[in-house]
Amino acid sequence: MLRLAWRRSASKHSRAGPTCVLTAAYSGAYSPQQKSQGDLRCFRQIPHPPSDRSPLLHPRAACYLSPSVFMSMASGSEGPSSTSHKHSNRLAKERSPYLLQHAHNPVDWYPWGKDAFDKAKNEDKPIFLSVGYSTCHWCHVMERESFEDEEIGKILSENFICIKLDREERPDVDKVYMTFVQATSGGGGWPMSVWLTPELRPFIGGTYFPPRDRGGRPGITCVLKWQNNRPALESSGERIIEALKKGTTITANAGQSPPLAPDVANRCFQQLAHSYEEEYGGFRDAPKFPSPVNLMFLMSYWTVNRSTSEGVEALQMALHTLRMMALGGIHDHIAQGFHRYSTDSSWHVPHFEKMLYDQAQLAVAYITASQVSGEQFFAEVAKDVLLYVSRDLSDKSGGFYSAEDADSVPASGGPEKREGAFCVWTASEVRELLPDVVEGTAGNATLADIFMHHYGVKEQGNVAPEQDPHGELQGQNVLIVRYSVELTAARFGITVEKVNELLASARAKMAVVRKSRPRPHLDTKMLASWNGLMLSAYARVGAVLGDKDLVERAVKAGGFLKEHLWDAKQQTILRSCYRGDQMEVSPSISGFLDDYAFIICGLLDLYEATLQTEWLQWAEELQLRQDVLFWDDQGGGYFCSDPTDSTVLLQLKEDQDGAEPSANSVSAFNLLRLSHYTGRQEWLQKSQQLLTAFSDRLTTVPIALPEMVRALMAQHYTLKQVLMLADGDTESFLCQRLPVLSSMSQLRGVATAYVCQDFTCSLPVTDPQELRRLLLDGTTEHADRMTAE
Repeated sequence: MLRLAWRRSASKHSRAGPTCVLTAAYSGAYSPQQKSQGDLRCFRQIPHPPSDRSPLLHPRAACYLSPSVFMSMASGSEGPSSTSHKHSNRLAKERSPYLLQHAHNPVDWYPWGKDAFDKAKNEDKPIFLSVGYSTCHWCHVMERESFEDEEIGKILSENFICIKLDREERPDVDKVYMTFVQATSGGGGWPMSVWLTPELRPFIGGTYFPPRDRGGRPGITCVLKWQNNRPALESSGERIIEALKKGTTITANAGQSPPLAPDVANRCFQQLAHSYEEEYGGFRDAPKFPSPVNLMFLMSYWTVNRSTSEGVEALQMALHTLRMMALGGIHDHIAQGFHRYSTDSSWHVPHFEKMLYDQAQLAVAYITASQVSGEQFFAEVAKDVLLYVSRDLSDKSGGFYSAEDADSVPASGGPEKREGAFCVWTASEVRELLPDVVEGTAGNATLADIFMHHYGVKEQGNVAPEQDPHGELQGQNVLIVRYSVELTAARFGITVEKVNELLASARAKMAVVRKSRPRPHLDTKMLASWNGLMLSAYARVGAVLGDKDLVERAVKAGGFLKEHLWDAKQQTILRSCYRGDQMEVSPSISGFLDDYAFIICGLLDLYEATLQTEWLQWAEELQLRQDVLFWDDQGGGYFCSDPTDSTVLLQLKEDQDGAEPSANSVSAFNLLRLSHYTGRQEWLQKSQQLLTAFSDRLTTVPIALPEMVRALMAQHYTLKQVLMLADGDTESFLCQRLPVLSSMSQLRGVATAYVCQDFTCSLPVTDPQELRRLLLDGTTEHADRMTAE
């Protein structure tokens, strides 16, 4: 058994008492096979909380802390509001909202960087690394309990070099140490607490630590009491890192090809079907996450299996899940948008945080559902999401903010923030706000009666005690659609049209009241990657609906990215911008793989929505740069971060599509699309090499990579090229890349389309219905053979 120890850390502040012993972080249990509106200042999440992962994917090893310690809940709070502070530290000079929230702790915090590393080496002290993000509930619990505690702050500052890291600025660092925590515990989450040697090698890690021992959980004061066992710790950390390097390697073997797409897709469908919850949809009982990557895969699976029972089942799973989510409390029925996840199986009581990446992916999922089902309901939800983003998460520069907090001060007053306070309602509030009697209703019902019936509002509140462990929602109601409009109309003896009118009027009145409440903390950080996802959302929804305003908003987002997050001189994407008082860009942190991949995808979607070749040109430029920075020439695929950065101990290739798709999955698609647009065959080959590198994962647990399975399917079934812009300019970007376009022309002066597949093109089509048939049926009768020489 390894005791927590460090040669220099026996402190005069340590209390007498029983020796605190935690089991080893490494005891030979880990095996490589056990894997699972101001102006701007610009600077760089692990894309998903571990609780958003499939149970199939958790690595299991000896837990050195009880799994209950590894909590992965998310919410947040503002930093101190007072202008006079007893303490200040180096974080006061940072731009990250999360770091600023800790700028006045009695802890001698450093940001991640050379100053901290040098001090650790010069003083021969271990590093205490604390990682979180600004809207993380348990991060702020740990701050209030421990980092604001004078005694704990003194112990930390005297015995360690303390580093505070925003995981959304530095996902590369976060991923390395989260991999360590998951491998040695079987779980993970934020806040993440890791102790490192001065050489940045981890030797102890966990997530939330209470200030002192509590309920079987070791407190941070216990963890801070060390014994003289430095050699064992260093040796243990070294062995863990070496094991992780081997266990996380993703590479293609010589002569290997990507796995067969139909087999992989069928296995992915079966694995999702096995975890599917039939009553309310989703892929686990509770907590339930939206998982847009799963839903997009199921709809893609249906498109190539429409005539089979499995294909029909896949579509039903996707549409039912999307419908139940839209009706549930995870959907904000008053102020639009979706909360982070549901704490119960029926999508009723959410974790109230709202993340930009969820809004982006869900808007795409819902507009796709409207396309495959023909149901206007799904299109309305997609527009609803973008309405929220345009109103509450948009900067005047064209960028998008990262998140809204779950916690806020109740309207009734008091200093304590409560989760959901901004969003929930008491029955008395609803009755006071909606008192009018609605003429012609059975029993002279009031507007409140109709609203409360439809949205499940109860006098005593509608949140079960087990969904409210801290008593923050007692007597409150989370709105959830309990009845269809037709049933509500029948209940009160009025028409469906009248019910829709009344409910819309009630929601508008309640929205006005919501605006008067104290708002949750807004994280105004604008991340390149998440802005890329949202660029895709506006472009795709706008294109499908023919909504010029949405497309124009996408163009504005593209302009923001190019103006503020692209260093043309250095040919580098910047990770993030912060709203500030001056239009000033600081190239502090360069972009990571997901920044490039998500922006490229967004630019391709924007090109398809506008047919403006400037976006396609920039996508090509960014892809070339991504290849230089992150491509693995030996093993194929892309590293998540710069492989030359010596401060990042593990060069990882993200192998899971979670709350966000992995950048390699998106890149596999990007490369395929770009190869068709530009004629660059090397990008088609790179896409195939990438898929080959992930063959083992795709073959055994494709449920881990549903977005990559979609890319594999696109390779197998081949993309269709619909060429609708031939302006006769042989010097244009597209004609230069695809000379075959020079031979295409309009017929009779009307819009003309050519549908091509594998360089076999249909005769020119001018009839929309004929074009629809070509796209749906996949046939190109009387096709001409064309080559792009």
